[in-house]
Amino acid sequence: MKIAVASDNGLNVSQHFGRAEYYVVFDVQNGQITGTEKREKAGHRQFFSQEEGHGKGGGPHGFDASAQRKHASMAEIIKDCQVLIAGGMGQGAYEHMKSYNIQPVVTDIVNAEEAVKLYIEGRLPNLMDRVH
Repeated sequence: MKIAVASDNGLNVSQHFGRAEYYVVFDVQNGQITGTEKREKAGHRQFFSQEEGHGKGGGPHGFDASAQRKHASMAEIIKDCQVLIAGGMGQGAYEHMKSYNIQPVVTDIVNAEEAVKLYIEGRLPNLMDRVH
């Protein structure tokens, strides 16, 4: 199993999925972390100069065509992962990850490795109030 964690520094869970600079991907076998890999992640900074603004389009946040293209580029990098952990994310990104068969988990746990261990143990809270 592979678990991606959105991170700004490679150590902590990013509080905002869209702004995170990296994914830290944890390899898990037999309930143990067996390795990690840091991957660069597309995010709001890269999309800032695009002509369409974030959340425009008249519908719910993160569901317009522009946002869907951005979410697809963010998901493509971790399409080999089964789980994504973040500290907060938009509803559009949350639903888009699910369309890639990636289970998003939004949590208040700060340390990335601790969050992954809690997920493995089935004790990582999925705090839906952190989805906007």
